[in-house]
Amino acid sequence: MKKIFAFVLFGTLIHSVNAQDINDALRFAQTDLNGTARYRAMGGAFGAVGGDFSSLNINPAGSLIFANNQVGFTLSNFNNHNKSNYFGNSTSDNKNSFDVNQAGAVFVFNNQDRNSDWRKFAFSINYENAKNLDNTILSAGTNPNNSVDKYFLSYANGVALGNINNSNYYFDELYYNEQQAYLGYNSYIIDPTSSTSNNTSYYTNIATGGNYYQENKIHSTGYNSKATFNFAGQYTDKWLFGLNLNSHFLDYRQSSSFYESNGNSKYPTGSTVDVIRFSNDLYTYGSGFSFQLGAIFKPSKEFRVGLSYESPTWYRLTDELSQRIVTSGYGLSATPNVNQYSTVVTDPNTTMIFVPYNLQTPSKLSGSLVYLFGKRGLISMDLASKNYANTTYRPKQDFAATNNLMSNSLTSAYEFRIGGEYKIKKVSLRGGYRWEQSPYKDGTTIGDLTSFSTGFGYNFGSTKLDVAYAYAKRDFNQQFFSQGLTDAARINSVNNTVSVTLLFEL
Repeated sequence: MKKIFAFVLFGTLIHSVNAQDINDALRFAQTDLNGTARYRAMGGAFGAVGGDFSSLNINPAGSLIFANNQVGFTLSNFNNHNKSNYFGNSTSDNKNSFDVNQAGAVFVFNNQDRNSDWRKFAFSINYENAKNLDNTILSAGTNPNNSVDKYFLSYANGVALGNINNSNYYFDELYYNEQQAYLGYNSYIIDPTSSTSNNTSYYTNIATGGNYYQENKIHSTGYNSKATFNFAGQYTDKWLFGLNLNSHFLDYRQSSSFYESNGNSKYPTGSTVDVIRFSNDLYTYGSGFSFQLGAIFKPSKEFRVGLSYESPTWYRLTDELSQRIVTSGYGLSATPNVNQYSTVVTDPNTTMIFVPYNLQTPSKLSGSLVYLFGKRGLISMDLASKNYANTTYRPKQDFAATNNLMSNSLTSAYEFRIGGEYKIKKVSLRGGYRWEQSPYKDGTTIGDLTSFSTGFGYNFGSTKLDVAYAYAKRDFNQQFFSQGLTDAARINSVNNTVSVTLLFEL
């Protein structure tokens, strides 16, 4: 398969391909509760607790809570169970994956100058997979009204026939809307109303009448990870300040396969398509940068208060896309024959590599409070806010429609986390709860997230072992295509995660 770099204005021509719509922007803007087992077990409520590698994700001042130098890493098993409901029909699918999702080291330095108010400094490096992108979703059901022909018609109407049936044009020389028209035309799903080269109007070859059986399977793999470089200093016994510089790495592959069939009456003349298999393979990759500022105040031995700011993440991303469509029906040839049933494969055998683009995710503000029961335990609470309406593709002029849609559809989402820990000699018992509000104004396109977690830890002395289990549930709508056929399946998504962390004092 040949790869072609597409020198086109991305947003004007490409913004409606699945990787650049509102849902995919949210996929990269949202993060999971990944990290160490202790962090997971306590629901991620670590903004004022600190002393944990994953606590740096919330408040960079937390590295100063470490009493000594440490290294650690975390192994996690992720299991996603997705139940889909599409026009009353239920299907389900599972995806299980294993990952070394965290590894870090922290170095603590006590200031030997007793005349200085700066008591302590910390430097740490931590890697985390902020979002595991491995997933599989299967949706199937009978659509009473709409066929996939609407997807191809939505792109084809307005495109000159001479641009998509001209043997002098290669697939990679067409604009994205022309490519989709090309696929629909050459697979006989649509035909022009006139054979003239300047024709811009098209009709469907899929029989009307509704009751189209449709299946859509999406399989994805990848990660959205970051490497954090942390610097922190303690001023007097009351104030802790920290800074994170984050380098982000994104690698995402999605394979989607859409199937449609119908048993409606055939047209008496001309072509009639009754079976369709439309495949899309998308690869998105790139890198980004963000920073975080944080402070922790100790008004007493029992209380700590934390406040932190996380900047937007500025991504630079590239997409690669390949498409293939197979159709079966009557009269699928240059000279239609209604008595002949045949299959047509339309495969440009081309991977389009599009011009890199930028994605800016929203900033985040967090406030935290923790109460410590001496050395026996603690209760911690975090409240965070993130305005998803500020999610922006760039160049702005190329993504004007998508950016306007995100600005009008998305809103500020709050996240509440609470966790507790109780120590019995060398054993620590933990539990947590997390609630995250929908990023959509309607509250249903993506619903609220609810998560419960529990775990324990054992202190061997210079080595610590932590284990955690976390359950998270969220419902959302999933459209098969961004335009034309926009009917959505309702997905009930449940994630079960088991994490194990090993920590070593240096």
